[in-house]
Amino acid sequence: MEKKILSELTDAELIVKKKKLQKSKIISAIAIGFLAGIVFVGIAASITAKNILVIIPLLFPLYFIYKLFTNPKKNNELEIILKERNLN
Repeated sequence: MEKKILSELTDAELIVKKKKLQKSKIISAIAIGFLAGIVFVGIAASITAKNILVIIPLLFPLYFIYKLFTNPKKNNELEIILKERNLN
């Protein structure tokens, strides 16, 4: 099945995409919270152990948090079309 342009989709198809978008937003929020918890615990552990090198591996969760924050910007076109058709 080839990808359709969002403006060519029917209202029913857009509602299905909207539900998928909501699920992905919830999953992203949970993942961001989990990764932020890892960073917080890691920083607290490095402070109590007085070992600054523990902070270096925490750059990986910070990178993933950044990627999760920038991912929703790709869904702006879908949200604009939903507003135009009053499907919110």
